Amino acid sequence: MWAESPEVFEEAFEIVVRHARNFTNSMFRTYYQSMGPRALKFVGELFTDISLYILGSDISVNDMINEFFDSLFPLVYSHLINPGSPDPSVEMTECLRAARRELKVFGSYPKTMMTQVSKSLQATRVFLQALNLGIEVINTTEHLKFSKECGRALLRMWYCSHCQGLLLAKPCAGYCGAVMQGCLAGVLDIHHLWKEYLGALEGLTRGMRGIYDMEHVLLSLFSVVRGAVVHVHKNEGKLSAAISRLCGHAQQRQVRSANYPEDLFIDKKVLRVTHIEQEETLSSRRRELIAKLKSHSSFYSSLPEYICSHSSAVQNDTLCWNGQEVVERYSPQITRNGAKAQAGNHEVKVKGPEPVISQIIDKLKHINQLLRGMTLPRRKAPEKPTEEEEEEESGDCDDEDECGRGSGDGELPVRNQLRFLAELAYDLDMDDISANKQLLNQQSKDGVAVPSSHPGSAATHPSPAAGIALVLPLLLGLQP
Repeated sequence: MWAESPEVFEEAFEIVVRHARNFTNSMFRTYYQSMGPRALKFVGELFTDISLYILGSDISVNDMINEFFDSLFPLVYSHLINPGSPDPSVEMTECLRAARRELKVFGSYPKTMMTQVSKSLQATRVFLQALNLGIEVINTTEHLKFSKECGRALLRMWYCSHCQGLLLAKPCAGYCGAVMQGCLAGVLDIHHLWKEYLGALEGLTRGMRGIYDMEHVLLSLFSVVRGAVVHVHKNEGKLSAAISRLCGHAQQRQVRSANYPEDLFIDKKVLRVTHIEQEETLSSRRRELIAKLKSHSSFYSSLPEYICSHSSAVQNDTLCWNGQEVVERYSPQITRNGAKAQAGNHEVKVKGPEPVISQIIDKLKHINQLLRGMTLPRRKAPEKPTEEEEEEESGDCDDEDECGRGSGDGELPVRNQLRFLAELAYDLDMDDISANKQLLNQQSKDGVAVPSSHPGSAATHPSPAAGIALVLPLLLGLQP
């Protein structure tokens, strides 16, 4: 379960980004065919930056969205406000880019997009970081080497009875528990942080809805972009006069651009997403993962008891081996979990925490702090939303703008949720190919490492063989 989760979610997030980019390109092709070919570049750059941000790149969400609208406005100006004119010169283009922010030509749409995208991507990024750390914790604890003291205690527990001719003697369960608590003292120190980690991850997952849900936000992003363009078109008269005042000096120098046939880049395929079953969405996948992980919140604290209960130890502590002789009844020591609590453990001497365990504890503390720092809304009873919530949820689009849906011919039949099954099939069109190359090139240039996990067989719940797997390495090769 843990071994594949980060890779599965990374792939799912990339599929969301790819579909969101295609939806946005299709919106331009459907409603603004003359701009469509030129807008592909700006749309591709925006979603490439989004992908890199999710994977951990140090990119500002506000900067990427500002750059998108700065680049888009000269194109919108030449096709909607001043149609039929030559393409603006370099000087005019720079003036239009500056005027975009000064005049707020797209209204509040850029700010709305920044709010929605930044909140949803931040939650997604922390979610992936947390999953990858969970893999690291499990892999590290699975491959720990135990001390010589632990090896001697295990040897005494399992085999020293044979030296006295007691070949059928079995260790007492209480004695086994004391030995395993001493051997696993460092690992058991992780328990409280591990439990806190799973609880915080569950809290994050529950809050990833609405503007905190990347799937919901990105797959609806095309409607916000269209709303922004519609806002410009509605105010073209007022904007034209204002731009003439600001950029009149640059309007004299203009150049002709290559003539693109309007249907050159028109996608002949209709972009459709099939009917979505609720249990197959990305959100449901997250909930399913958390539900499975919750059953393992006591994984580390229960290891000693689990190993001893699945071994040949005598569970009722009668007529069993206590490390020195066979006793009629063994009185188990009352020992708590953790290295500090092992001072009274007479079966295994615990020297101190392992350095690798200390590193894992520090990393768990850091990720728990990040998870607690995510201020996501708690689910509450339905009520009338505030004006601010309505603006954030809707993307500042009204019925007149029709930015949330298609109308008439060429309607975009899209949904804000996708299917994420193992057999998910999707087409790669020309946009996907160019955008993937752009993403790879940007990753190489920025030196961004894509998080990947290649864990061993990290079990999330110990099997009966877990006890043997933990004991045998100690007998075959002890840590020097």
